[in-house]
Amino acid sequence: MASQQNRPVAGVLWMLVTGVMFVCVTAVVKYVGDSLPAAQAAFLRYLLGLVFLIPMIKPIRAARLTSWELKMFGFRGAVHTVGVTLWFYAMTKISIAEVTAMNYLSPVYVTLGAALFLGEKLALRRIMAVAMALVGAMIILRPGFRELSSGHFAMLFTAVMFAGSYLSAKVMADKVSPAVVVGMLSITVTIGLAPLAAMVWVTPTLAQLGWMFLLAIFATAGHYSMTLAFAAAPVTVTQPVTFLQLVWAVALGALVFGEGIDAWVILGGVVILGSVSFITWREHVLKKALGAAEV
Repeated sequence: MASQQNRPVAGVLWMLVTGVMFVCVTAVVKYVGDSLPAAQAAFLRYLLGLVFLIPMIKPIRAARLTSWELKMFGFRGAVHTVGVTLWFYAMTKISIAEVTAMNYLSPVYVTLGAALFLGEKLALRRIMAVAMALVGAMIILRPGFRELSSGHFAMLFTAVMFAGSYLSAKVMADKVSPAVVVGMLSITVTIGLAPLAAMVWVTPTLAQLGWMFLLAIFATAGHYSMTLAFAAAPVTVTQPVTFLQLVWAVALGALVFGEGIDAWVILGGVVILGSVSFITWREHVLKKALGAAEV
């Protein structure tokens, strides 16, 4: 694995592609806006994206999942369903830059969750990094200095839900293949979103269906290119590149959707990402030290 990950240029390039794909996802969601209810838009994105699951059907059937594994996938699907719905909702209420910056909180919540539920050690340096990330969130939100919308609170909970989803995936990645993990997420989230979408269903136009399919393409391509980036280079190399997503989000919001450039949002995003990058670097250092000790 180490030799395979010794391609930093390829890793950075694939992560750049990932950033472009995910910004395209936010652009499509922002463009569609609230013409479709958030739960329905999220459901259509996953339903239309099931076409990309065809290659994963065989490994899912071959996995012969146990009842415990099915329950874990069900739990992950449930929390991810809530997170996706809240994310789609937030996109209609606050700027693209705010959504992107606050989404950086997910890895921070993952660090806390790993300590609370997986028994991982939370050293002083990590605690300080987590505290800095929360300071970054406060810089973005600035409670008491401006009116907070429901979109801001939605994003706070979105990051928590996505962190829960990631931790579940981390547990299941040791049990089954990546194809099964990805495939089961798409299946369970589609099922989870179906009743929520049914409650607010609005008959979509052909154009809206087209945009949702395009959204599914961008999202699938983004996750695939991110996987290629992680395979090509260590996360410590690829993680800082994700900052460009915030740069592109600010530019997209200003140039395409007429959103103002908020320096506080950018500053808060930089603080959060700096914290995330430090946590990632510490993970790399600890794993390297552990590998040396085992040798």
